[in-house]
Amino acid sequence: MLDIAFIRQNPDVVRAAIKNKRLDGYVNLDDLLAFDTSRREVMTRLEAARAKKNQVAASIPKASKEDRPKLIEEGKEAKSEIEKLEPELAAHAAKYEDLLLRIPSIPRPEVPVGGGEADNVEVRKVGTLRKFDFEPKDHVALCELLGLANWEGPRKYAGGRSYALTGSGALLEMAVTRLAIDTLVEKGLTPVIPPVIVRERALIGTGFFPLSKEEAYSIPSDELFLVGTSEVPLVSLHADEVFEANALPIRYAGQSPCFRREAGASGKDTRGLYRVHQFTKVEQVIFCVPDEEVAEKEHYQLLSNAEAILAMLEIPYRVCLACTGEIGLGQTRKHEVESWMPRRQRRGLDRAW
Repeated sequence: MLDIAFIRQNPDVVRAAIKNKRLDGYVNLDDLLAFDTSRREVMTRLEAARAKKNQVAASIPKASKEDRPKLIEEGKEAKSEIEKLEPELAAHAAKYEDLLLRIPSIPRPEVPVGGGEADNVEVRKVGTLRKFDFEPKDHVALCELLGLANWEGPRKYAGGRSYALTGSGALLEMAVTRLAIDTLVEKGLTPVIPPVIVRERALIGTGFFPLSKEEAYSIPSDELFLVGTSEVPLVSLHADEVFEANALPIRYAGQSPCFRREAGASGKDTRGLYRVHQFTKVEQVIFCVPDEEVAEKEHYQLLSNAEAILAMLEIPYRVCLACTGEIGLGQTRKHEVESWMPRRQRRGLDRAW
């Protein structure tokens, strides 16, 4: 969350971030600034009323018999003003926080301005594409041929975008996630299998709410949510804690099932294992000192770790710097690592090689 003082002092910078991240319809900076002014006016009036009440309370014992009635009346007026303003400020606080949470972080200068995947900037390509003397099958055909996955059975009881990995398919997922975890442990990360059912504060604190609330599965009776990434519980492991600098960095590798409603994905990637509601993921999270040089080093170490896993799997890939329209609300920069798939023409990768 950006500090309100920074927002007040740099409205044009914040307004550009809103536009470049394609959030114009999601947050209105002018609304926040107007509400901030109104909130501060209420706070000023409330503080004045409290000061008046305290002043009168201190004066009454020392006042003459003739002056006391007037002071008592002034005290009642101050109390009445406080009783009116306190709930007004509380209502302002809830709205103010919601508006403030919607303000995006400022993209770094090197992040390209763009609206979608086509505007991402390629940084490098690694590996050599295989040449086939036959027409390669896509992952759906391979799964069906080798008995790696079942789509029809789960859809009968779990609905669309559901699947079950079977036989060697289940073993393959376990092997790949274990390879990822083992690689990250060798890099110095601590493995964690966290809870995937969390309170709302965990999703707010990690920047996923309120923007992505419609994508989350909820458990209303318990006021809980299923996470879409283990980043949420990993970061929340240390909620409300303050670290000494010498205790950092702390590096975690989390493995968990993840859940997403894919509410805005109607008609998109409906074939196979894309945009499904449940999947397993390995996530990296690092807590480091608030130092730009240190953070920069840690960021590129995370990227290097991800590339190391693909290198071990001998999968050709490319690294792209994501454009402003492709980075999240709280992100200032993001690198995409895109694996090559022989039958999936996407993002121009096959044409670019």
